[in-house]
Amino acid sequence: MKYRRLGSTDLKVSVIGVGTWQFGGEWGKPFTQTETDAILDQAKESGINLIDTAECYGDHTSESLIGDYIARRHREDWVIATKFGHHFHAHLNRSEHWSPQDVLGQLEASLKALRTDYIDVYQFHSGSDQAFDQDELWTMLDKQVQAGKIRYLGTSIGSNDNLHQTEASSEVGSQVIQVVYNRLDRKPEERVFPSCIRQDLGVLARVPLASGYLSGKYKPGATFAENDVRHRHDQEQTLRKLQEVERIREHEVPVGVDMATWALAWCLKHPAVTAVIPGCKSPEQVISNAAASEHVGEEHPQQWNSEL
Repeated sequence: MKYRRLGSTDLKVSVIGVGTWQFGGEWGKPFTQTETDAILDQAKESGINLIDTAECYGDHTSESLIGDYIARRHREDWVIATKFGHHFHAHLNRSEHWSPQDVLGQLEASLKALRTDYIDVYQFHSGSDQAFDQDELWTMLDKQVQAGKIRYLGTSIGSNDNLHQTEASSEVGSQVIQVVYNRLDRKPEERVFPSCIRQDLGVLARVPLASGYLSGKYKPGATFAENDVRHRHDQEQTLRKLQEVERIREHEVPVGVDMATWALAWCLKHPAVTAVIPGCKSPEQVISNAAASEHVGEEHPQQWNSEL
C-alpha cells in the first residue's frame, strides 16, 4: 500500500480508502457487524488506514458499525473522516441542518456513534454556498478543533464544479476537499483541482468507480434490482455510460488488467488527488481495490502508458 500526505495536514493516508455509504443500508443490502468487521479487517490487512463515512449513512448507522469495530481495535491505526449537515429520516430521505447549534449536536452524535474522542477529518457535507458562508459555523468548528474533538476540517462539495467553496477553503480553515471524480466524470480537472493544488488541499475522490459502472461487471443493457440505488438512475444515461465503459475497456485498459483496478489507479494519477474512497461490499472487493496501489507512486503517481 502507498501513502500520501493529506494536503497540508500531518495525516499520512493510504491512497485507497474505504467508502462506507453502503453500511447505511442504501446500496442494495443491510450490513451486519460481522460483515463490517470482515471488510475492515481486510482493509487493515491490505494496509488501508482511511475510512470515510457520514452522519446520514443511515441514522449514524455506518458510523455505529465502524465505531463498534474501532472500539475493539487500536484507534490510532485509523484516519476517520465523517461529515455533517444532514439528518437521515428514511431510505434516500434526508433533511439539511446547518445552524452551528445543530451541527454541534451532530458532532457529538458522531463522536458517540464512532466511539471515539476525536474525528480526524470533519467535512461540510454537500451544502449550498449560503449554508457554507456562515462565519458562525466555522467559528464554532474551529473551537472544536481547539478542543481536540476535530483534528482537521474538510469540505465535501456537492457540485463537481463548486469553485466558491473550494476557493474559500483556506479562509474557513478547511484543508480537505472531497469530490466526485472518475474516468466518466472529469469536471473537477477544469477548476476545482487547480485550486486544490494552489492551496495544498488534500483531495478525496469519491465514486471513483462511477457507482460501479467502471467495475467492468456490467454490459450495456444491464438492469438493477429495485433496492439498488442504480435502479433510480435514468435508463438512457445508464446505457450511454455503459457504452462508454465498453469503449474505455477496449481502447484504454491494458490487456490483462482488471478494469476496477485500472479505474482507481486512473484517478490517482492526477497530481491533485490524494486518495480514492471506493465503496465495497465484501473483503474480496477490498483486495481488488487495494491492488490499484501497486500501480501508483506515493507523491508522484507513475503512468502505466500514454492513456493512463
